[in-house]
Amino acid sequence: MNKPQAINASVFNAAECLADFAAGFVLDDVPDAVIERAKLNLLDALGIGLASTRSDFAGVLASALDDLSEGGSYPVIGMDLRLPIRDAAHLNGTLVHGLDFDDTHSESVVHTSASAAPTALMGALRSGASGAQMLASFIVASECAARIGAAARGGFHEKGFHPTGVVGAFGATLGAGLLEGLSREQLLDAQGIVLSKAGGSLQFLDDGAWTKRNHPGWASACALTAVAMARAGYFGPRDPYQGRFGLYPLHTSDGREVDPEKIHGDLGERWEMLRIAFKPYPACHLVHAFADAMLALKREHGFVADDVVHIRCLIHPDEMPVVCEPEANKKRPQNSYDAQFSVHYVVACVLIRDRFGLAELEEEVLTDEEILSLCERISYAEDKQSAFPEFYSGAIEVELKDGRTFACREQQQRGTAENPMSEQDIRNKFRANAAIALGPERINAVEDCVSRLETMAGIQPLIDALCGADASVTAP
Repeated sequence: MNKPQAINASVFNAAECLADFAAGFVLDDVPDAVIERAKLNLLDALGIGLASTRSDFAGVLASALDDLSEGGSYPVIGMDLRLPIRDAAHLNGTLVHGLDFDDTHSESVVHTSASAAPTALMGALRSGASGAQMLASFIVASECAARIGAAARGGFHEKGFHPTGVVGAFGATLGAGLLEGLSREQLLDAQGIVLSKAGGSLQFLDDGAWTKRNHPGWASACALTAVAMARAGYFGPRDPYQGRFGLYPLHTSDGREVDPEKIHGDLGERWEMLRIAFKPYPACHLVHAFADAMLALKREHGFVADDVVHIRCLIHPDEMPVVCEPEANKKRPQNSYDAQFSVHYVVACVLIRDRFGLAELEEEVLTDEEILSLCERISYAEDKQSAFPEFYSGAIEVELKDGRTFACREQQQRGTAENPMSEQDIRNKFRANAAIALGPERINAVEDCVSRLETMAGIQPLIDALCGADASVTAP
């Protein structure tokens, strides 16, 4: 693997650095711990994709893409449906991200697997790749997206962009380029081409709209397109990240300094893959620490919702627009997606129902007046001790009717390398999610295929388990 040499930040070109990394990537050079973690992230992503197949948004998008495509041969996770490759990637990425249960690289605030997984899966089918090549693509896409996002230092969100959609397209492009055997020059073209395709607005936060769900799927479709164009010889801009109208100048807020060290620092030696956090709750990662803090207080002190006068959530200012504002929506979510991005709703659910899972996103819970009444007694304020963006801290202060007050802080959300979920917890999560769409035999087959992916000559057994035994695709 090509490791970048000492870099002068004033002349550093991120696209060249990442092209060198992807072009020289060799799975045999990757530490075993990184490979094992990547397989867990992939398994987690596929399980969430399967769970999403029963959701309204999944059926609506499947119908729209099926109508638009007029046929295709690429399979969709957990569905009896075949589409053209880009539409299949679009739908598969939407399924992985659709429940907001998928992993997050904390510092970049990017759901890396949601675009890396569909790109690797569809790209490997197209190219007839081995399991090892598919896994290499997944790792490259995840590693590059995490680093590209971290360099922005929170600037994407501040400008109103969803980094999972914007950044994910660049990571997926590098992963797809590896599968297609692109040269260094072609990888430069592909990154430049995808600059004009990547996107993702945070406007969904105002009304819980469905658009965020498809951002990583669209990123995957854009990546496959950019790679095909570059392979054919299409010329792309050579400085797509730091150029005058590149990714960072256009998509991050004015005055937010980009840190190139986050991209090139120990690339190929220090692995961001190990810092991608799993989710124990199907909600925005920014609220997870608050859910755990509320559970800890309830279990230690034994109070219930009727005992509460007021709850205050302490949160970093950069997180407030995502999970605290507009506050009227957060206190009375209009739909399940609104609820998943509401610190008020999640904290209230945890106190009243002692949990937050997919059941708490059903209509009868969203309209539960006991929960909504408690939401009205929850507020938020700045947390001056937050570890954001490296971790998504959460602190809660509770005032009871009898005058007692309690406080709890979770400085690092659960699921990170520093505060991990166990491997068995992750596998249990996969099996519970997968069971929404598959029977035990196929669940076992998916888990087995992923566990030995680097030894598989091809990925058709995995596709058969995910999508049915008739899901064959003939590589061109």
